[in-house]
Amino acid sequence: MSDLASRTCVPCKGGTPPLKGRELEELARQVPEWEVVDEHHLRREFRFEDFRQALEFVNRVGELAEEQGHHPDINFGWGRVELTVFTHKIDGLTESDFIFAAKVDRLPGASS
Repeated sequence: MSDLASRTCVPCKGGTPPLKGRELEELARQVPEWEVVDEHHLRREFRFEDFRQALEFVNRVGELAEEQGHHPDINFGWGRVELTVFTHKIDGLTESDFIFAAKVDRLPGASS
């Protein structure tokens, strides 16, 4: 297994089938804090002490998203951030979704 966080997200050109089964399970083991929902998307909630810390984390995720060209759905409020990651172009999961999740896990504040 390679270190997902050291890799770069690759844009999906479409026509690629979403990950399923064994390949999906193997990648999921590499980002254990993330929930695989219906073999369709990844979800993780992060907790913070206040709104400001949550907002700062959202901004770090936004910078990462722009850098990687891979953009999660973000829902946040006082002391919490929920990220949903999937590849919209194929309406499912690709390896890049797991790479992005692993990179998020390394951001400051992710272990809060």
